[in-house]
Amino acid sequence: MTEQVKLNRDDELKAIGLQVKAAHWDLAPAELAEAAVSRGEATFAANGALRAATGERTGRSADDKFVVNNAAANDVNWNKFHRPMDPAVFEQIKSKALSYLRDHEVFVLDAVAGADPEYALPIRVVTQYAWHNLFAHQLFRRLSAEEAAKQVPAWTVIDVPGLHLDPAVDGSRSDVAAMIDFANQLVLIVGTEYAGEIKKSIFTVMNMILPAKGVMPMHCSANIGADGHVALFFGLSGTGKTTLSADPSRTLIGDDEHGWSENGVFNFEGGCYAKCIRLSRENEPEIYDAIRFGSVLENVVLDQHSRLPDYDDGSLTENTRVAYPLEYIPNASATGMGGQPSTIIFLTADAFGVLPPIARLTPEQAMYHFLSGYTAKLAGTETGVGSEPQATFSTCFGAPFMPLNPTVYAQLLGEKMRAGNVQVFLVNTGWSGGPFGKGERIKLRYTRTMVHAALDGKLSAAETRHDERFNLDVPVAIEGVPSELLNPRATWADAAEYDRMADSLAQRFHKNFEQFAEQVDPEVRSAGPNA
Repeated sequence: MTEQVKLNRDDELKAIGLQVKAAHWDLAPAELAEAAVSRGEATFAANGALRAATGERTGRSADDKFVVNNAAANDVNWNKFHRPMDPAVFEQIKSKALSYLRDHEVFVLDAVAGADPEYALPIRVVTQYAWHNLFAHQLFRRLSAEEAAKQVPAWTVIDVPGLHLDPAVDGSRSDVAAMIDFANQLVLIVGTEYAGEIKKSIFTVMNMILPAKGVMPMHCSANIGADGHVALFFGLSGTGKTTLSADPSRTLIGDDEHGWSENGVFNFEGGCYAKCIRLSRENEPEIYDAIRFGSVLENVVLDQHSRLPDYDDGSLTENTRVAYPLEYIPNASATGMGGQPSTIIFLTADAFGVLPPIARLTPEQAMYHFLSGYTAKLAGTETGVGSEPQATFSTCFGAPFMPLNPTVYAQLLGEKMRAGNVQVFLVNTGWSGGPFGKGERIKLRYTRTMVHAALDGKLSAAETRHDERFNLDVPVAIEGVPSELLNPRATWADAAEYDRMADSLAQRFHKNFEQFAEQVDPEVRSAGPNA
């Protein structure tokens, strides 16, 4: 019976043109880890986690993401994150990838994206590398052996890191391409060993198909309190989504990708993909202790002899990562689902050091800041970032993964916020007392205290002062937080320098929002900073 099931499945691969040397179906994490080590793809760290290096590409190749330009892509908002690819070019690259795989073994996983059965997306992930399959196994929602054998995938991901393209021959931008074909429900990734492309491609698919069903797809983490109140944490990489949602006093629903439907909030994933740089048990014990056998470390430097991870070493990249299943977090939700949210936190890491550490937002301000999606890149951490921090605006706190017009998501969010009378706060996890390099990053314990006060309802009616420049209502006092921290201008030694930096950031907000000015109500347009 087992052989018959395998034969049927292999025939399913042939039906999409995949004929390979061998296909290994739905292996367990231990089998995949052993295969990765024996094949020379990865090594074991001293804590039992599998560690892999991704070579030249240590992050997403944002400039190499394409959507096949066919009738199914009519609603795509074409931009630098979603570039059109001619169907003929895609078919040529696809043919090249399928031909390449004829001489290779592949690892196949049947899984699901979406914890809510009503909106779950059945997926099949075919990978050249065993460790990429382990990554997918831990991050997507897992099936039992019986479920996997019966499931018919709606979407297929084919991941071929060993094939490098020739732009002159293949019509690609570089040797890498991550392509989505909505007509044939196929994701094809070639040329990159960075595993994050797999999960983000499916996230993009979910963000395309769910709004038509009235579901708000979100680049956010989510948790739930003992009182049943659900909180959402929106924010770009490095702002603290994973850290702040992994709270020992609350149940974790998920750390990165969720949907918000009439049934409530549901996780798209079955795992977490956390940043590791400067990770410590003291500051992030839940994440630190989740790194063990079955977890996958990316680009974390290991001691040559002891194989102990050095989380402070960013010599390969600042974007060191770990993938682990949700059940490795002690207080993670078994269902990946929660009720309607009562609180939303927008996270920003303001490296200019001028935004208040927390502010209460009106619905109109929430729409403004959701469309803005502000954070700041740090000076010296990326090529092209000079002596001052660089403002980054990523619409919906996830522009690279949102293929529809941003106003589609903003309108959905606005409708759901108003219907549920949701409280929204803007939280700055960045710098105070000066910009990066001069000021200090706001201590995590203070940020946690402020977030807890927001989630506990203590800030709903708290006394506030109005920050005229940024048009924000800021609490005057929060128990456990130094009062001077709540007024960023007062933390700077040079108030005139603060004013210069703050005016500059306010003007950048205005310039960025010009793209939405004619698409939103006047109340939303006027909800941003006063520059």
